[in-house]
Parts: sequence; structure tokens; C-alpha cells
Amino acid sequence: MADLNSLTSTWTPRLLSVLRIVAAFLFMQHGGQKLFDFPASGQPGSGSLPPLMLVAGVLEFFGGLLLLLGILTRPVAFILSGQMAVAYFMSHAPQSFWPILNRGELAALYSFVFLYLAAAGGGVWSLDNLWRRER
Repeated sequence: MADLNSLTSTWTPRLLSVLRIVAAFLFMQHGGQKLFDFPASGQPGSGSLPPLMLVAGVLEFFGGLLLLLGILTRPVAFILSGQMAVAYFMSHAPQSFWPILNRGELAALYSFVFLYLAAAGGGVWSLDNLWRRER
């Protein structure tokens, strides 16, 4: 049992950082498509966005970048969690109650992953953690 406790105490903070980095990298791509058409989406008219989509793109790309680096992880993750909850209820929930049918499972999952990061922080591999250790 001691070995399991040692293993979990060693890897839990590291895997928290891995979760943050991977989720942020994937999330940034949504903003990149909206703002820069990169990776290329193949959607026509991505050059002029409605204001709400522009705000979403900025939050997704630059908020994702902050999360990727682990800068201001808790407040940024909280804001992005809220953004994804709003996206779910505005775009997906009106289509159906079930996330699999309304194609909102990704928005719901991001919302809860970001809510978890808002509570747990960025983990050991974050600039937040580095700056906290330097003080």
C-alpha cells in the first residue's frame, strides 16, 4: 500500500499538468480556426466573424495559450469553464436534452475539465507553480 501511495503522490500532480496541457492544446485549435483559419477548417467565410464568435475565438486561443503555459490557471480556467457552459446552453441544449444528440458533449466536457482546473490549479509543470516556488 505504501508503494501505491508513493506512486499516486508522485504522479497525481504531474498528470494534472498533463491534463491541463493537452486540454489547452486541443482547445486552442478551436480559437485558431476562428481567428486565423488555422488549422484550416474548410468552412467558407471564416474571415469575418460575428462579435460573439470573435470573443469566443479570442478566449479559446489566448485563454488556451495561458492554460497551456500554466499562467493564471485558476481564473482563466474558471472563465473558460463558463464560456463552455454558455456555449453548451446557447448552441447545443436547444437542439436536444441529450449531449450525444445535440453534439454538445465536447463543450460539456471542456466546461467540467476547466472547472476542475479552476479548483485544482495547474499542477507542478506550470509557470504559476514556478513563480510560487520562487517567492
